Amino acid sequence: MMEWRTVVAQRDELGESPFWHPDERKLYWVDIPGRQIRRADPATGSTESWPLPMDPGCIAPVRGGGLVIALRDGIYRAAGWGSALALIARFGHDPKTTRFNDGKADPQGRFWAGTMYEPRDRRAAELYSVDLRASAGNGGEPVIELKADNGVIANGLAWSPDTRTVYWSDTTHHVIYAWNWDAQTNAMSNHRVFHQFPGKPDGWKTGDAGYGGRPDGAAVDVQGNYWVAMFEGGRILKLSPSGEVLQDIPVPARCPTMPCFGGDDLRTLFVTSASYNRPPEELQALPQSGCIIAAQVDVPGLPVNFVST
Repeated sequence: MMEWRTVVAQRDELGESPFWHPDERKLYWVDIPGRQIRRADPATGSTESWPLPMDPGCIAPVRGGGLVIALRDGIYRAAGWGSALALIARFGHDPKTTRFNDGKADPQGRFWAGTMYEPRDRRAAELYSVDLRASAGNGGEPVIELKADNGVIANGLAWSPDTRTVYWSDTTHHVIYAWNWDAQTNAMSNHRVFHQFPGKPDGWKTGDAGYGGRPDGAAVDVQGNYWVAMFEGGRILKLSPSGEVLQDIPVPARCPTMPCFGGDDLRTLFVTSASYNRPPEELQALPQSGCIIAAQVDVPGLPVNFVST
């Protein structure tokens, strides 16, 4: 049984996109409806918040400093904490119904981000990669590729330690996908179901038995195991590289949203979660909902990938 501790007690509405910055030794994450980027120094307990003009879906550190940020209407870059936002690219989606959600940098330094179709009545979510390295030879423009589509809520983006597999989930349909991936050419092939979970039973409500949650954000350890937050399931699952459930880890929040590995040895598992729109009785019973929690693990995780420019 993991021993969870509270790292940041101030609740997020919907904490997401955590990563450990190895140079700063700080944890970064976003609060999506709270419209802010946050960071904390676990050694001192200090926290900072950076208000934004729109919902941030995900963030990634840039090699040499700053962040790439996926806001509701497009991808931006900031030179440093609290700096002005410089637009990198907008996409064809309608920000009234669609926003960016889960994303991160790949091992080659490209930034990937997926969208979420908020009405959730059709498969309109997409996954893009944005290569800023190529802009010098592309008239100053990044190279943007549509990598996957036919989803509702993009989540679970991760890569295997050997960089030969990319993972992506569609939370609404309770499924995690995998592809073979060529890191140099950015080509994906052999699309397959990595793990399919049962759907939510009709009439289910929080506190009822019979539902294990749906796949949200994820992280991968050095052995290639895929750790996924199960939203409304109150647990983190550790899946083997073949998709087998190796460990079912309860967490003190009904709606964990994403794990990441941090600390100097990458053996601290940090987890974000949600308090937004949750029933009052749930928040009373699970007061760590929306907080940053952490526990120690035996196998270290992969370090965060930096965006290259």
